[in-house]
Formats: sequence, structure tokens, C-alpha cells
Amino acid sequence: MSTSKTATPARLLAQVAGERQTGALVVGGHPGGAVYVLEGQVIYAESPAAPGVGELLTSSGRLAGRTWQSALDQGTSTAQVGRLLVEQGHLTQGELELCVLGATYDAAYFALAPPSAPVDFLAGATHWLGPVVHVDPAAVAREVRRRVRLLDEIFPDARVDTAAVTPVTRPPRERVTLTAPQWELLVHADGQRTPADLALLLGRAGYATVQELRRLAAAGLLELSAVRAESPEFVRLPRARGTAVPSRRPVVAPAAPAAGSPQAAHAAPAAGSAQAAPAAGSAQAAPAGGAAQAAPAVPVVPAPSPAPAPTPARAPAPGEEVGANGTVYRPPRLARRKPGAKLPKEVAGETPPAHPGTDEVLLKRIRTALRALR
Repeated sequence: MSTSKTATPARLLAQVAGERQTGALVVGGHPGGAVYVLEGQVIYAESPAAPGVGELLTSSGRLAGRTWQSALDQGTSTAQVGRLLVEQGHLTQGELELCVLGATYDAAYFALAPPSAPVDFLAGATHWLGPVVHVDPAAVAREVRRRVRLLDEIFPDARVDTAAVTPVTRPPRERVTLTAPQWELLVHADGQRTPADLALLLGRAGYATVQELRRLAAAGLLELSAVRAESPEFVRLPRARGTAVPSRRPVVAPAAPAAGSPQAAHAAPAAGSAQAAPAAGSAQAAPAGGAAQAAPAVPVVPAPSPAPAPTPARAPAPGEEVGANGTVYRPPRLARRKPGAKLPKEVAGETPPAHPGTDEVLLKRIRTALRALR
């Protein structure tokens, strides 16, 4: 089969099992993982999202950390770590097989559940634990599909499986019922630990941890991470506004028409039809030959220009304001006082009331009630 291809991991595992190959099926992506096969049979699976055999044994207290490390030092090079633990009497064969089966199915869910991921097959690769169990790949695939279906029935959102666990600040209901595993998860969730971190900290299987977290999310007790948009978010900065300026404009009087222009000819009275208006201050002349008397011309009065704003006699000092009429307003100044002197009454205000003191009788009653509750 070809390596470094993007395909369905479960389908490639079935192909490897059909060809009875030996090696490791490495699945990329997040969280990814690896499935080890020996002559077409699954012997182990691991994933960053699921605790391995060593983490489960040491976190639960079944094995001491130095005992597990000693077995790793002796049997890693020969792939006989599991055999050494049984031969030295630290574990029974049944305990080791049960632990390996749980870790294998747990990690296989995270490695084989994605519908598409980059997959490599390393032919001839073996795991350092050694062949402890042999599982049919078809059974592993069926178990993976069953677990995916169960999680979707609880809460169909895969973000809970890998995102950091953040409890809500306020429960959505007045009364909330929690199981012991759910309580431990909420107590240890700090907004930074992922489900894999919580599973490793509490010594539990990764899938069981995800299952309880999905139940908490369905109950509204977890905050889901928001999906950010791909387009960048732009921030509109506020614009600086200038000072207000009065909008009054001076009225300009129309200019008199020049002599000889069409406007001047139209404004002059026709010959023999009317007389020109008398000058201001003189007697009105009588009309000639029954002709109509001409109407007096309306004098054009230019609009008054706005009065200039009064300018202060000097420039205002810092802290002073100039009024509309040009007067300078100076705020009142407090008289200088010696250090430690009291403020004037109009500045200091009312004196705060004195504290009535401690109610000794009430404190004795509270102390007696607390002792009775012990």
C-alpha cells in the first residue's frame, strides 16, 4: 500500500489486516495516534488524547513509578516490557491483558474515528510493550463506530473532545445533579486542561473522560470554545472632532449696475413716459403731458456687518476662561494653610459620624452558635 496519503484510517486498517502485514499505522492530524498490527492482528494502539498502559497503572496506584520505569529500562529494547512485569510478579497476566485492552480501544477511538486524515504505514515496526493481546481489526472498527454513535447521542459536538475544559460561572438551573466522576472533572478543570490532561491527572480512560464531559456539555455546565472567523476583525478607531465655529456669514449688498450696461438701460425710465425720481430732500415735480408718474426708486441699504468679537486685554492664564463678552473668569483660590491644619468647613463638608463600637453581646451569641454547630 502507498504511504503518506490522506484517506480513512479505518479502511486502511482493514486493508492492512487483509494483507496480514506487520507494522504501525500512524494517523496524523489532531489528536492522531498509531495502531500496531502483528500479522494482521491489532496488538496495541496509542494516542496523545488517551493515557497509555503506564499512565493508567501509575496514576491509579497499581504500580509505583520506579517499578514501571525499571521495566521500561530493561524491556524496551527487546519489546518485552509487559512480559517482565508479569514474570517479576508486579502484575498478573489477566490484569495486564485487561489494562492493554482498555488502552487499545481507548486510543483506537481517537486514531480511527476521523473520516479523513493523513496516514502512514511503517512496515515491520513493533511496540515496546510486546504482544500481550491479539484483537481482530474488524472488532476494533465496530467498537470505534459504536463509541462515535454513543457520543453523538449524548451531545453532537466534537469540540468537547479536544478543547480546554472551562466550567460555566453560573449553572443554568437552580438544582444540578452530578455523579462522582463529573464532580472530579469540574473540580480539576481550570480552563487550560484538555480532556487528555484530565484523564492523565485522574488516571482514567480518555474515552470515559470525553463521555462524561459531553454529558456535562449537554447539561449546559461547560463553555464551548467559539469558532473564530477566518476573515480578520477590523477595529474602527474614533475620529478626532474639531472645535465648533459660528456659521454666521456677512450679508453683501448688491453692487450698482455700471453705466451703459443692459441692466442700467433697463433700470432707466423710457423717454417721455415718466420722469426720474426726485432726489432725496427735494420737492416732487409735476407729471408732463398727462404721462404716468414714475415710481420712486427704492434705495439699497447694505446689511450691517457683524460686530467683531471683543478681544481680551491680555491672553488668559492657565485655569482662566474667557466669556462671550471678553471678560476673563478667574476661579477662586484657596488660601494657603499650614501642613496638618484642618480644612475650612465649606470645603471639608460634614464630619462623618463616629463608629458606635463593637457589639460584644452579639459577638458572644455568634461565637456560641458556631460552637454548637461543631
